[in-house]
Amino acid sequence: MSLLLEQCLNGLQLGVMLFLLAAGLTLVFGILGLINLAHGSLYMAGAYAAALAAAYLPWFGLAILCGVFAAGLLGFAIETVVLRPLYQRPHLDQVLATFGLIMIVNESAAIAFGRQPIRVAVPDALAGSVSLVGVPYPIYRLLIIAAGLIVAISLWLLINRTRAGALVRAAASDREMVASLGVPVRALTASIFVLGAGLAGLAGALIGPILSVEIGMGERILITTFVVIVIGGVGSVRGAFAGAMLVGLVDTASRAFLPDILRTLMAGADADALAGGLSSMVVFVLMAAVLLVRPRGLFPAHA
Repeated sequence: MSLLLEQCLNGLQLGVMLFLLAAGLTLVFGILGLINLAHGSLYMAGAYAAALAAAYLPWFGLAILCGVFAAGLLGFAIETVVLRPLYQRPHLDQVLATFGLIMIVNESAAIAFGRQPIRVAVPDALAGSVSLVGVPYPIYRLLIIAAGLIVAISLWLLINRTRAGALVRAAASDREMVASLGVPVRALTASIFVLGAGLAGLAGALIGPILSVEIGMGERILITTFVVIVIGGVGSVRGAFAGAMLVGLVDTASRAFLPDILRTLMAGADADALAGGLSSMVVFVLMAAVLLVRPRGLFPAHA
């Protein structure tokens, strides 16, 4: 039971990180109709900015804010210079442009920071553990879970309980009608993109002390983020949250328990090798199973 509780918490921590990425990506795709493969580069930019700031600033919270600001600023520049002319272009043009952005951002980061991974130390105040029902669990991971849940609630309130959220929902349904009512759609779309970029930067800044900050870190998690969006329903923040929690728990459980289960059936080395392969497939099998039952995802935005 202790191991199960620990892995459930690890799954929640992975889930909230995936939600921070998926929420911004699903807003951009569901509302703007833009396929942004460079979303992972914004995640990486937030991680590098926070890692650099943490080396000079006395409070880690300021480093997190620097990561969010840097990703938002980069997102604003990308949306203004590169993506704005592509909103009405075919998706293939968007894919090619954002794929080019991935290479540009990666090489720029390599020139600026080198190709060696950067390790970010967990702040001393958050380096310990707390006991949860007799199970010690790192404080910093609990902080990530709490931050992700706070962002999820805040985003839900923003979209469903504010005038700005009403405009976002209206733009998702009919951008031309919103523009005809005098709403500055260009500023609205830029704000949505910057919000998504900031959420990606927050995810990167928070994950730095757990994983190493390195070139290409955004592309590895981007595929899983797309799986989350497909499972939850494209354009749905509620779906992104449900999909992220589901994928986080299933992926963590498979990596934690499959090796022990398979060792009861075969030799240890063979079991570990097979478990590694199956664990990489589990989330895709989960996506296929969800789509068989609900082809538009769990909570499609335009049901």
